[in-house]
Amino acid sequence: MTSDAARRLFAAARVARLATADASGGPHLVPIVFALAGDTIVSAVDAKPKRTTALRRLRNVAENPRVALLADHYDDADWSELWWVRAEGEARVLGGDDAAPGLALLCERYAQYRAERPAGPVLAIEVDRWSGWHA
Repeated sequence: MTSDAARRLFAAARVARLATADASGGPHLVPIVFALAGDTIVSAVDAKPKRTTALRRLRNVAENPRVALLADHYDDADWSELWWVRAEGEARVLGGDDAAPGLALLCERYAQYRAERPAGPVLAIEVDRWSGWHA
């Protein structure tokens, strides 16, 4: 699969899984909603119930900015439709005015965010490697 094909499939997905690691390499994996602009993926801390807004993914990115994301499609009836795409890159946490463009992209993509705009912060991932597989 080419990088362009992988990016197109990833962009069409509604959810992805974000993998981060702390400074000692301890992994953390969570599902996220996201928006894609070129080779930049953005996701935000939103109002869904959480124990805290000081999320482990944000702490991990501060300690170790290398991340990976995985989007996939599974069809139990037709395995010829299966695919997955992995995006790898460097993440950074954006707040204030720096978060506004990412929040706008997320609000365009998800009706729930138009109804209740996330406060942020925004996680921005600059993808340097797209890879994937399809049946």
